[in-house]
Amino acid sequence: MTRDEFDDYCASLAATTHVVQWGNASVWKVGGKIFAICSNWGKEKSEAQTGQASIKISFKVSDLAYEILPEQPDIIPAPYLARAKWVQLEHSDAMTDDEIRAHIKSAHQIISRKLTKKLQKQLGLNTIE
Repeated sequence: MTRDEFDDYCASLAATTHVVQWGNASVWKVGGKIFAICSNWGKEKSEAQTGQASIKISFKVSDLAYEILPEQPDIIPAPYLARAKWVQLEHSDAMTDDEIRAHIKSAHQIISRKLTKKLQKQLGLNTIE
């Protein structure tokens, strides 16, 4: 998944806002709370020859997913966000695009459910599955 594909998908979810911060990271929020980030931090060993910074996608996950996903290759607890049960894909191909979309949708739902009922209603999120 490219950064543009990541941004397009996040933009398709209900009541999202987007900011670019933290050294050009694409940060997606719902109700002012972050649910997914795409950054170009660091250079991977395999990309040292090209000089390209790697795309790293991070998102909020459920407690169970947080226990399982970091055991998969190229998926780690997200730096600075691990205490809040976030994971980071070290490479955009650590999962298929469909898997990434499913986890981003889940992250959006997890964060949306944590918003106050009043804010959920204001944002039109009161029908979240």
